[in-house]
Amino acid sequence: MAGKTFEEVLRRFQEIEIDEPFDMIVAVANGGIIPAAILAQKLDLEIFLLKINLRDAMQRPKYEHPVLLKEIDFEFKGKRILLVEDRVKTGATLNFAKELLHEAAVVKTFAVNGKADYPLYDESCFRFPWRID
Repeated sequence: MAGKTFEEVLRRFQEIEIDEPFDMIVAVANGGIIPAAILAQKLDLEIFLLKINLRDAMQRPKYEHPVLLKEIDFEFKGKRILLVEDRVKTGATLNFAKELLHEAAVVKTFAVNGKADYPLYDESCFRFPWRID
């Protein structure tokens, strides 16, 4: 699988226009943690984790449907949320996360690669430069 350099991806983070206000960033753990950290610096927002899993490290389905691995432990009702994921293939995990966060005022999505309200890329899978395996 081809990759991109960290500098190339970081440049995309710097260039992306996020033109609406958010109260918080919610990262889909574990893949969304690093992208959320970069966005938190850009937008000066706090990060909260939503522990959901669908695929294994090789991106093969691990479960039939996304699974919530830990109860939500942060207040999101009435908040404007930027929901962050690394890779969106089918949208199942983001759709499940949006259902879980249905009491938020707004939930918009961000993906490093794939279909989202704010995508950095929407192309064939590529290796993220922060992966060590």
